[in-house]
Amino acid sequence: MHNLLLVQNDISALPAWLMIPFGLMLLMIAIGPLVAEHWWEKNANKLIVSLLLGVPTAVYLIVVYGMEGVHALEHQVIFDYVPFIILLLSLYVITGGIHFSGDLKAKPLVNTGFLALGWVLASIMGTTGAAMLLIRPVIATNQQRRYTVHTILFFIALVANCGGLLTPLGDPPLFMLFLRGASFTWFLNLVPEWAFTGLILLLIYFLLDTYYYKKEDAASLAADENQATPLVMKGNINFLYLVGVVLSVAFINEGTIPAMGAADAPLWLKFLREIVLLSLMFLSLYTTKKEVRFDLNKFTWAPIVEVAFLFLGIFTTMTPALIYLKAHAGDLGFTHAWQFYYSTGLLSSFLDNTPTAVAFHGVATGLPESLEAAASGLLEHGDGMVAGVNFVAGIPEILLKAISLGAVMFGAMTYIGNGPNFMVKAIAEESGIKMPSFFGYMLRFSLVVLLPVYVLVQLLFL
Repeated sequence: MHNLLLVQNDISALPAWLMIPFGLMLLMIAIGPLVAEHWWEKNANKLIVSLLLGVPTAVYLIVVYGMEGVHALEHQVIFDYVPFIILLLSLYVITGGIHFSGDLKAKPLVNTGFLALGWVLASIMGTTGAAMLLIRPVIATNQQRRYTVHTILFFIALVANCGGLLTPLGDPPLFMLFLRGASFTWFLNLVPEWAFTGLILLLIYFLLDTYYYKKEDAASLAADENQATPLVMKGNINFLYLVGVVLSVAFINEGTIPAMGAADAPLWLKFLREIVLLSLMFLSLYTTKKEVRFDLNKFTWAPIVEVAFLFLGIFTTMTPALIYLKAHAGDLGFTHAWQFYYSTGLLSSFLDNTPTAVAFHGVATGLPESLEAAASGLLEHGDGMVAGVNFVAGIPEILLKAISLGAVMFGAMTYIGNGPNFMVKAIAEESGIKMPSFFGYMLRFSLVVLLPVYVLVQLLFL
C-alpha cells in the first residue's frame, strides 16, 4: 500500500465517469422511497448502498491518485462529514427533548401565527427541529376543521424549508457552506430574501385560510371553540442547550480560534466544536425526562441513523464529483448568478439539497476570474483582474447567495427536496389528513404558489 500511495497521477484530471457513483447515490435517495418503499425504509439497506458505492470510489482514489486521493477523502469524510453529522445529531437530540402541545382556536390569525413562529425558529433550531416541534400542535389546533391540507402545505414551505436561511444551523447545505469559509453572521445578509419570501407566503396563506375558514360549517367551528386547550411547553431546559449550540457554531471555529486551523493542532482542538456539541447532546439526554422525549415526542434514533448512513455514501462518492466539477467549471457555461440559483434549485427539488449546494460551490470555485466577474455583474481591469468583487467562502458573494437561496428554498418544491418534508407529510397522514400525491403536491401547490414567488426573488435580488 505504501508504494501505491507514491503514485503521482494528477487528481484534477480524473475521468468524468468517476461521478457515476455520486449520481447513483442521489438517484437511489430520490427514487428509493417511490419504487422500493419497504426495502428502502430499512436503514441497513441504506448502509449497504452507501458502502457498495462509496468503498470502491475511495479505493480507486487512493490506489490511482495516492496521497492526493487520501487528502481529498480526508477533507470530505473527516473534516466535512463528521462535523456535519455531529451538528445534526446534537440538534436532533436537543430538539427531541422539547414538547409543545395544546389546541388553540383554529382561526386564520392563529394558524398564521403558528407558521410565522416556525418560520423564525427554523433558523435557530433547524428546519427539522422547528418542523417536529410545531407540526403536532398545528394539527391538533386544526383537528376540528374540515379544510386543513393547505395549512400543512404552507407549513412544509415556510417551516421545513424557507425559514432556515439565516444561520448555518437553519439547513444542512448552509452548514456545509459555513465549513467552506462563510462566516456564521454572513447568512444574515439573506434577511431581505428571507423576509420577502416568508412575508409573501404568510400573506397568501392568511388570505387562503380566511377563505377556507368561511367555508367551514357551524358544527366544526363550534367544536373548535369548545375543545380549545392552552399551549403547554415541556423540556424547556433544552432551549438552554440550543443557545449553547448556536454559540458553539458561531464562536468555536478557525475565525475566532486560529489555532484550530493549524496543521499541527491536536485532534481535540481541531474538533473542539464537535466535542462541545456532543457534550450538550449528552446533557440533553441526561436532564430531559424520558416521558417528554420518548412518550410524548415518540423519539427514536432511526431518522438520524438514516441520515448518517446515507451521507456517508454521499460524502465519499461526492469527492471525485467535486474535483471534476471544479476542474471543468469553465466548460459548463455558467456566467450569471441566476444560473446558479435555478440550477441549484432544480436539483435541490429532486435530489438532496446538501450535496447539490456543495457541488455548485465547487463549480463556482473553478470559474476563471473573467467568468466570476460576469457572474457578479462587474467589469474587469485592463490587466484582467476582477474589479471590486467581494469573495466569500472562496467564491463571489452573489454566487454564494444564489446557491444558498436555491438550495434552501427549492427544497420545498417536492416532498423529497428536504428531509423534514416527508416527515411532516407522514405525521399529517397519520392524523387523518389526506395529503396530495407526489405529483399532486407539485401541481396543486409548489408550481402554482412557490415557483412564482421564487422567480420574484430572483428578479428582485439576483
